[in-house]
Amino acid sequence: MPQRCSSRYERDLRSKGFLAIAGVDEAGRGCLFGPVYAAACILDPQRPVRGLDDSKKLDAPERQRLQLLIEQRSLAWAVASASAAEIDSINILQASRLAMRRAVESLPRPADYLLVDATSVDLPLPQQALIHGDALSHSIAAASILAKTHRDRRMQEFDQQYPGYGFARHKGYGSPEHLDALDRLGPLPEHRFCYAPVRERAQRTLFP
Repeated sequence: MPQRCSSRYERDLRSKGFLAIAGVDEAGRGCLFGPVYAAACILDPQRPVRGLDDSKKLDAPERQRLQLLIEQRSLAWAVASASAAEIDSINILQASRLAMRRAVESLPRPADYLLVDATSVDLPLPQQALIHGDALSHSIAAASILAKTHRDRRMQEFDQQYPGYGFARHKGYGSPEHLDALDRLGPLPEHRFCYAPVRERAQRTLFP
């Protein structure tokens, strides 16, 4: 039977003496455009947030509702990003890990343990990587919601900056609408040129 998202990992760590357990996750890794975002979140066990789960399982209104509760009730939270240029330079995995490290380093209260979705963070802190952690750990789920909602807000800003690409709708993913806009309008500086659909269309623009 699949495990449900819960606070069991956090409870186990608190029983071992850890007091500032940060969940860490990213959003936008599979997008063709824009930064990858990451969040770190230290939940307050005295002020639980009901309904936490993998952000991909939640609709936009529910994510926004939970975002506000997470930000109000957490002991500490932070959101950070790595740019498309950084993704092109060091690859998406390393850029995601860089954004995660920046988020942890930006926490107003230092973490003493990290629960990370599927990878590790380059910091000298005890940590555990959980496969599908955003569906298992409340702290990682909270981080996934923060990363997703903050990134979606940034994509709405890009939609105003670059009309015609539909960023507010597809959020930078490789949807038919996005690929059609790339064919018609060409790549933007914030596109990820290391991704084949962008690279191929950039080459067509240079060598029609």
